[in-house]
Amino acid sequence: MLTVDFARLGLAPGESALDMGCGAGRHSFEMYRRGARVTAFDLDQDELAQVGGMLEAMAVEGEAPEGASARTVHGDALRMPFADGEFDRVVASEVLEHIPDAQPAISELVRVLRPGGTIAVTVPRWGPEKVCWALSEEYHANEGGHVRIFRGDRLVARLEAAGLEALGTAHAHALHAPYWWLKCAVGVDREDHPLVRAYHRLLVWDMMSRPALTRVAERLLDPLIGKSFVVYLRKPA
Repeated sequence: MLTVDFARLGLAPGESALDMGCGAGRHSFEMYRRGARVTAFDLDQDELAQVGGMLEAMAVEGEAPEGASARTVHGDALRMPFADGEFDRVVASEVLEHIPDAQPAISELVRVLRPGGTIAVTVPRWGPEKVCWALSEEYHANEGGHVRIFRGDRLVARLEAAGLEALGTAHAHALHAPYWWLKCAVGVDREDHPLVRAYHRLLVWDMMSRPALTRVAERLLDPLIGKSFVVYLRKPA
């Protein structure tokens, strides 16, 4: 389930790409498949080890083209161990809402992006996220959880003030918003709840089969209830 549109990001084979706060690695895997030189970066060493194992398996199975490479790097988003302008493309997907002081992380993202390079930043969208917070304290009041809700226009303003220029925005994952509302209503850890299990099966089926009906429905619903807000930006040359 990708949140970033790599065509809009402008990723090309052979380019250096950073997945900051890579989590389970979904965007790192896709960038690797597209022929990039990928750095998967995260603070969680256990999750990073799993991402590294998957990237190694992909290499063995020949899932990436010649010239592509991938590595994992452990570290803090507030002090990334990379040179100024090291990356052609940067992805920061569903990360900033977890960081108590997001501004230093934004500054680091701008620093490691080369002049002329592009970046995609995604966060939970304000409206759907407000519903989750209203339904469940447990959803956000936990260690490593969401510590803020971003308004899209204010996030764009902060990123532009840090030295980027916005290229466009989008919304994604409308079908996932009701799933999280349901989880928040019955209990975020109630994976065994019949309604939660049924909706989860629907989402898995949709991701695996990608039927035309749900693809059209999500495109229509994304502007209304898309779970994620995405902004694409460029660092001026």
